[in-house]
Amino acid sequence: MSQAPTRHLVDQSTWKRKTQYDFFRDFAEPFWGLTVDVDCTKAYRYSKAKGYFFYHYYLHCSTAAAILVENFRYRIDEGQVYLYDSIDLAATVARPDETFGFSFIPYDPDFDTFTAAARTIMQDVQTRSDIDPATPGSNVIHYSAIPWLAFTSLSHARQFDRQDSCPKITFGKAYSTDGRMMMPVSIHVHHALVDAIHVGQYVKNFQAILNVL
Repeated sequence: MSQAPTRHLVDQSTWKRKTQYDFFRDFAEPFWGLTVDVDCTKAYRYSKAKGYFFYHYYLHCSTAAAILVENFRYRIDEGQVYLYDSIDLAATVARPDETFGFSFIPYDPDFDTFTAAARTIMQDVQTRSDIDPATPGSNVIHYSAIPWLAFTSLSHARQFDRQDSCPKITFGKAYSTDGRMMMPVSIHVHHALVDAIHVGQYVKNFQAILNVL
């Protein structure tokens, strides 16, 4: 049985972004987002040479990048803000019948350990018909992929009456241009917790990790 994620209550009386939190937390739509392209040339070639599933590889790189940014580890729970030590993944899984389901994949710094677990979990989701076979905690990033389209913008379906502060990251179709392999990445975050500077830090980290082999 996996252990509960470790989290720490944020003391809002001394929290440097208390003003921003109070301003955005009760917005009807507190999420904002943008789309950027990342250069995945080296990562794509490396994953193919190693026989890795590229979806697993860039999910792992993305989560490693997000963990480095403190604001991506903040979550709101019943009016309190918590900082998690780590982040797991709630990722979509395509099924042969053209439907999909959600999966919960624990993050592990070791890619071989991570991808072995991800493969088993995703195969199980592919054999099921329910959309949400696992109930992850709030220390997740909601991941999805649209490998058929190299999009330039994206919006999400959301339940506004349900508490949600998890970042949502979507990857598009990788495409070749000027000898490089580029991939669109849509990032949506809760503005009470994450500002543009933090998204910029995540993207910088993500690109750096994709380039380190």
